[in-house]
Amino acid sequence: MRAEVVGIGTEILLGQIANSNAQWISERLAEIGVDVMHHQAVGDNVERIADAFRLGLERADAVISTGGLGPTQDDVTREGLSLAIGAELERHPEIEEFLREKFRSLRRSMPEINLRQADVPSGCRYMLPERGTAPGIAWQRDGKRVYAIPGVPAEMREMMQGTILPELSEASGASALVSRVIRATGIAESKVAELLDDLFRGSTNPTVAYLASSGEVKVRLTAKAASRGEAEDLIRPVAEEVAHRLGGAAFTTGDEDLEQVVGRLLRAAGKMVACAESLTGGGLAQRLTRSPGASEYFLGSAVCYSAESKRHVLGVSKETLEGPGVVSEECAREMAAGARRVFSAEVGVALTGVAGPEPHGGQPPGQVWVALDAADVKEVRGFRAPGDRDQVVRWAEQSALDLLRRYLQHRVRS
Repeated sequence: MRAEVVGIGTEILLGQIANSNAQWISERLAEIGVDVMHHQAVGDNVERIADAFRLGLERADAVISTGGLGPTQDDVTREGLSLAIGAELERHPEIEEFLREKFRSLRRSMPEINLRQADVPSGCRYMLPERGTAPGIAWQRDGKRVYAIPGVPAEMREMMQGTILPELSEASGASALVSRVIRATGIAESKVAELLDDLFRGSTNPTVAYLASSGEVKVRLTAKAASRGEAEDLIRPVAEEVAHRLGGAAFTTGDEDLEQVVGRLLRAAGKMVACAESLTGGGLAQRLTRSPGASEYFLGSAVCYSAESKRHVLGVSKETLEGPGVVSEECAREMAAGARRVFSAEVGVALTGVAGPEPHGGQPPGQVWVALDAADVKEVRGFRAPGDRDQVVRWAEQSALDLLRRYLQHRVRS
């Protein structure tokens, strides 16, 4: 079964809200083996909404729309659906009574405009909500289905879980669509594509896809089978092969964030880490403390942005500051040692660099130095990060976390 998701609301097109409903719906449909082929977003306009429904019905078996079912003048999904399927709106007295009772239970008077929510296109059935006041609408003809449901996430999920997912699961037959994401860092997307080229071209179930973001590449494997267990069995050998080919660059086969992996490794090793940060301004500490229980392995971070603070807080030598400078291998090494000393940590990690857009300390934008200091290892990395200021900071954080991960996995040589 093929499905299409339509987000209705001018606020989506204006970028005032993200269409997170579409993501959630697609994830749930994948779990029952329904293939989502397209997403649409359309504003609050009757003709354009009707066009969106018509297009969806041309290329999908089921169209699910969210939004536009409220009582106000700009809530015109009902009218758009009526126009698309060639049906007149009919007012349902039982929905009227439902609405009046809803307001009575809240001890509020009901504005007459709310009665618009009692209008349903002829030939459609309705779904009364437990939350909110907006009934959902369902239509079916010649193997095609439309579900129009509220855009409020809690109300949308109620109707998806209570009605739509069970109906589509029964209609499509027992099947499952399962994805696993392998994530790698410190490797270019083009290199990943090169390493996995034969798998990408030769594997149809599971399929292989790539997604690159700052300092990271995701490899998504997706399999379809009669059950979740069978789909996972199809994915497992391919996932193992992908992880093997990516080697040390692969940090998870379970779609974990890098900081989650590092936190788990620190906890398992029983080690405490401290940070010294310049260009990241505390971002590394924020990522390390994102997981519950981070106090078991994280002591703190010294955010030393100026040369003076690097000298007085972390003990970076005057010779280094006046010689190689604040953006240098030597400065990163001394910052990491300083973090370890100041916090009495077993591991110190430091970052210094130029976030941009202007050069600094005689170094170009994007130049980053990352260092790790421990009793058994002193390690430093230098690289030039691409992109704007935010991207450079993200690359720096990724590199620091990856250096720490590799140390904990005994992949860094002293």
